[in-house]
Formats: sequence, structure tokens, C-alpha cells
Amino acid sequence: MTSGPWDSMTDFEFERRFYCAQPPAELADESPTLIVQSYYVHQDNYALRVRVQVHDVDVDMTRATDARSVLRSLTDRVSEAFVTVKGPAVGGTRYEAEREIDQHVATELILRGGSVIIKNRFSLWMGEDGWSVDVFGGDNHPLVVAEAERSGPVTNLAIPAFCVSEITDQRRFSNDGLASRPFDQWRDEFIRELDDQGPHFEQVFGRNRRV
Repeated sequence: MTSGPWDSMTDFEFERRFYCAQPPAELADESPTLIVQSYYVHQDNYALRVRVQVHDVDVDMTRATDARSVLRSLTDRVSEAFVTVKGPAVGGTRYEAEREIDQHVATELILRGGSVIIKNRFSLWMGEDGWSVDVFGGDNHPLVVAEAERSGPVTNLAIPAFCVSEITDQRRFSNDGLASRPFDQWRDEFIRELDDQGPHFEQVFGRNRRV
């Protein structure tokens, strides 16, 4: 097979993801990156996504936050844009091929179609790992998700106290899952599950340590 720009052994993501009851206090002094992304395919755990990012802006994430309205107001400040193809996630590993594209093209694609998500992404260094914490707005408010990502399988992880329960292989919490069925449609159901069953942390990734 002839190799091309989408043929790469590095096109995999290795991550573990966690539900947080609220934004952790550690974010107080951090500046977020605004992410607006639109899913054109989000079915059977396959996804085609267009994403833009805006730095040095702090948009308030509420239920009323409208992704496209926010993007229209910040079009001239978009600093990065990507198109991404994702495959099914299995055990914290997922095929993900991401390529940078023209910012204006990406912005127009998001404004014109797809299922849109908006969130603030905070980056933290906690112990041995870099963490991303996503604070969602719009139909996914007040969801907060933290993830640890590495270049290989995420094993023997030190899990911060603000992580309530692991959601690594729960498709409904993936961004493409949230695009097709937003958090506000099933939040109460999930909270009842959490109350009835208690927190869950995967035991197949080595030794978990709570910090």
C-alpha cells in the first residue's frame, strides 16, 4: 500500500478519562484554550471532526452558551484548525488521525453544519502526567471531564482527587457521543447510577494511585 499523509503509526491516542463533579480548584490560576468543534460523522464510535482553537480568551461556559454565536464573535482570533478522523475506542486506545487545515475553511465548516460542541480546555501538570480538563458549555453544561494522555498506554496512573469516576470506555462521554446525545439529556440518569453503584476505576491499567 502506498503511504500517504494519513498513514502513520503515530495516529493513535492513548488516554484515560474521568468524570469530575465540578471544575477543580487547581484551574483557578490557569488560562484556558477555547475549543469549538463540529462532528460531521458520529456513529458507531466512528467520527469525523473539524476543530478550531482560540487562545487567550475566557468564555463563560453556561447552559446558554451558543457555540456558533461565540465562534462568529471570535472568527478573527482563531489560531489553529484541524480535521480529525477517529475510530472506535478499545481499552483506552483509539485510532485518531489529525491534520491541520486552513483556519477560515474550518470556521466556515463549523458555522455551516455538523453537530457542534464548545468547551474550555485547561492544561495542568499533576505529579507525573500532563492533564487536560474540559469544561463544557451549551447542551453539555455542566459536564467537566479530565483526561491523562500519553504516547503509549496509560498505566500505573496517579489519579487526582478531583476525578470522581472513570469513564474511559464509556462512549456516551466521548466528544462524538456528546455531539449526538448531549449530557443534559442523560445527566440525571448518570447521577443516579453514580449514587447507586459508587465510583468506578478501571483495574486493567496497572496500579491506580489516588493523590
